[in-house]
Amino acid sequence: MSRTGLDRRLPLGVAALAAGVALWLAATLFVVWSSLGDTLRLPLRPLLVRAMESAGVVLVLMVLVGLLGAAWGGRAVLRGWVEPAARLAEEGRLLVNTEVARALTPEGSAENRALAQVIDQLVAQRTHLRKEMDARVAEASQGIELERSRLAALMAELTQSVVVCNLDGRILLYNQRARTQFKALSLAPDVAGGAELIGLGRSIYTVFDRKLVAHALENIQQRMLRGAGEPSAQFVTTTAAGQLLRVQMAPVRSVQATNLPQVEESVADRAELTGFVLMLDNITREFEAESARDQVMHTLTEGSRSALANMQAALDVLDYPDLEAPARERFQRVIRDETRALAQRIASLEADAARALKTRWPLEDMLGADLVNAALRRIETVTGLPASSLDVDAALWLKVESFSLLQALVYLSGRLSEEFGVRFVQLRLQPATGSPGKAQLDLIWSGQVMSTETVMSWEMDAMRLGGETTRLTVRDVVERHAGAFW
Repeated sequence: MSRTGLDRRLPLGVAALAAGVALWLAATLFVVWSSLGDTLRLPLRPLLVRAMESAGVVLVLMVLVGLLGAAWGGRAVLRGWVEPAARLAEEGRLLVNTEVARALTPEGSAENRALAQVIDQLVAQRTHLRKEMDARVAEASQGIELERSRLAALMAELTQSVVVCNLDGRILLYNQRARTQFKALSLAPDVAGGAELIGLGRSIYTVFDRKLVAHALENIQQRMLRGAGEPSAQFVTTTAAGQLLRVQMAPVRSVQATNLPQVEESVADRAELTGFVLMLDNITREFEAESARDQVMHTLTEGSRSALANMQAALDVLDYPDLEAPARERFQRVIRDETRALAQRIASLEADAARALKTRWPLEDMLGADLVNAALRRIETVTGLPASSLDVDAALWLKVESFSLLQALVYLSGRLSEEFGVRFVQLRLQPATGSPGKAQLDLIWSGQVMSTETVMSWEMDAMRLGGETTRLTVRDVVERHAGAFW
């Protein structure tokens, strides 16, 4: 309360005190006067009247002096105890409701000054606790950010699309592969680039059906309740863009649930989830390839069954000894036609298989020196030829499918050894002159020079490795890498 408010109380207090004293005196006189008999009241009445007439002024002055003393005493009480306590309360409320941290001014009685010191100590403790709490929050935030950065770096190295969500389906984290994946799922990839589907805070339910995700989460929780250590769920779904996705879901549990002991009482607590991780695979091309392969196998099976039935029927008729020559010729022509058709079906199947084989392995970044070293070891192991490197650019990076490329180099080295008696080979790798972004890989040997016809023949023949013949040719491997062979 303000000082003005306290001063306003003073006259009111003095007036109340005077009124109380007056009432007390009046009551006392009334009681005393009433207790006197008539024999005493009659002679005292004139005496009291004369005393009041002669000492009335003195009595009034005494009353005024008493009131002034009471006022002075009340003022001293207010200044010494009430006002300091009120100001202390007002400053205490200021310290409680604001972030101000300052020392109070001790005043008033010894008790008020002691109370002010205690409040200062409490304020100092609160300030210290706040600073300690802020330091711990900052340390925890720094640790969380560090763990987040580590997780993001780890996810960036993954070759699979990974998306981390909370239980509401809001995306918390994703890697670059997932962004590329969602761009392919977008209805307008050139305009939005998949940003309408993926982003921090966006809902994963724009891509997946909420009921499907909820069903997978329920399955995971049921497995966790049964005590499964690493539960997961898998489902296949179709997106709005017509893409077929295979999704594997893993739970994200809280730290408290993860640290619980493996006892029966804590199983329900351990099943508490805070989010989930989705690992995505686009299996559209794989599914289409499987469907096409099934269709080819079905067509080949049905066509072969029909062709074999026709040939069997023709052979049965040809066994008749009295069959006329025109009829025999007609049935022989049926056998030849069916055999030719069957051979065409098998050739078509082999061509389709070769095309699938060419695109089975993706192109990956690889250091050129690593590719040369792998090729040298492979050549020496398979063919027995000594192999060495020559002028290999150690800083050259290639985008290759190393498996088929190594097969081609081993195949060519083997044919050089078998047909031309070459005793050693060398590999040279340098940036291609006049072709930015290209590299030139040379297979070098000493001896006979190959003709153009031989080069073309080796390029078109199916590669043979270790007694086995693959469907791939050197030209297939070269075309897979957008290169040229000479």
